[in-house]
Amino acid sequence: MRWWDIDPVLELEGELFPEDAWSAGMFWSELAYARGPDATRRYLVAEAADGSLVGYGGLAAVAGTGDIQTIGILAAHRGTGLGSRLLRALLRAATDFECAEVLLEVRVDNAPAQRLYERFGFAPLGIRRGYYQPANVDALVMRLADPASHAAAADAAVPDAGRGASADAPEDPPPASSPHSPPNTHQGTNTHG
Repeated sequence: MRWWDIDPVLELEGELFPEDAWSAGMFWSELAYARGPDATRRYLVAEAADGSLVGYGGLAAVAGTGDIQTIGILAAHRGTGLGSRLLRALLRAATDFECAEVLLEVRVDNAPAQRLYERFGFAPLGIRRGYYQPANVDALVMRLADPASHAAAADAAVPDAGRGASADAPEDPPPASSPHSPPNTHQGTNTHG
């Protein structure tokens, strides 16, 4: 994600998370830590073949622990494997940041996201009561130990590592230019829980 992606991400953010959408300032703050030798953030966006934004994700890394800040996918692209590819890319980023573990929060009422995280080896750790405001929805905290081995295993399940979908997730509709390439992605930072 780069600064020019913030406005389209904000539009998608408002659609996906209307009650607790991040502000432009929050994204700018995250992107400030995504560049240079001391970077601690990785944010990605996924674009369809026509250049429209269809998803995004982000990771923060501090003292050997990664934290998936956000993954958001346009409704029409859910179930296509895009979430798996974004998560796989964020786990590779955690490995690049030398994280020994990765944490995340997910709404207790978001069963599809929980299943995605479980497929990648995340295990429930606890509940944060009333974490998502103003709806007062609890968050399930999940943890993945050793993201490097899980990212490598996820890559091994993909015929062309880093491209296509995992073996247990359907593949995105292919863009006209390539039969197996995912939507174009730009990296830089991450954000939501």
